[in-house]
Amino acid sequence: MSVHDCEDPEQRRAGLDEAVEALGRGQLVVLPTDTVYGLGADAFDKKAVARLLRMKGRGRHMPPPVLVGSTSTLDALATEIPAVVRDLVEAFWPGPLTIVCLAQPSLSWDLGETDGTVALRMPDHEVALELLQRTGPLAVSSANLSKKPSATSAAEAAAYFGGSVPVYLDAGRSPGSVPSTIIDATAERLTVLRHGALSIERLAEVAPELAAGDPAVQQPSAEQSAAEGRAAGESASTDSAGQETAPAERDSGAPAAERESEPGSA
Repeated sequence: MSVHDCEDPEQRRAGLDEAVEALGRGQLVVLPTDTVYGLGADAFDKKAVARLLRMKGRGRHMPPPVLVGSTSTLDALATEIPAVVRDLVEAFWPGPLTIVCLAQPSLSWDLGETDGTVALRMPDHEVALELLQRTGPLAVSSANLSKKPSATSAAEAAAYFGGSVPVYLDAGRSPGSVPSTIIDATAERLTVLRHGALSIERLAEVAPELAAGDPAVQQPSAEQSAAEGRAAGESASTDSAGQETAPAERDSGAPAAERESEPGSA
């Protein structure tokens, strides 16, 4: 197990090189995001994704989201993308917005029981983006055991996984703790699956239908108001795959059953 201080340029280069090699061998890595730390695997390595789920204590019914390093990857991984989704991506990627889309049917991956969908996000963190640009899409879930608090530092992630994960990219305390907002774009109308770091009011400036269809915009709960207040105070990006408001687990994005039952993602 090696921990690399990404605030040191030499360690950062060495850590990224080692992380790329580890992912290429089907191993997992811990990486920082703009929300919480994530546990990542090559999205196209079925065994590595299965290992990620086992390590977190999850089943196939809770598939991980996928983080991407550029907006252009959207068309490679998703299909039937509405124009409003492209507008949201242009406005809020990189950032704490996860969008559930219909997956390209030709993709040779196995993220779990996704019902033909994929949850996609582009994190606003330079170390994560540099890694993603070298590896391609990564399946990334929050760096914690299922139902346990998300790691906001490499040390907290190491306390969960230890030597089971060979490479830890340490970028200090994560800048945010509120996960990303999740939007479902697989039906005729966009719907909010999870309130998170990016407020629906801001999203509605680009996609007004979200405000019209979300009663929480008119009558937010105290928990939602507090979460959105914290997110606004932190910056436009707070989560890595980002997705809950204050639940026990914060993951990095979340397709299928994970989206609502355990709204936590990096």
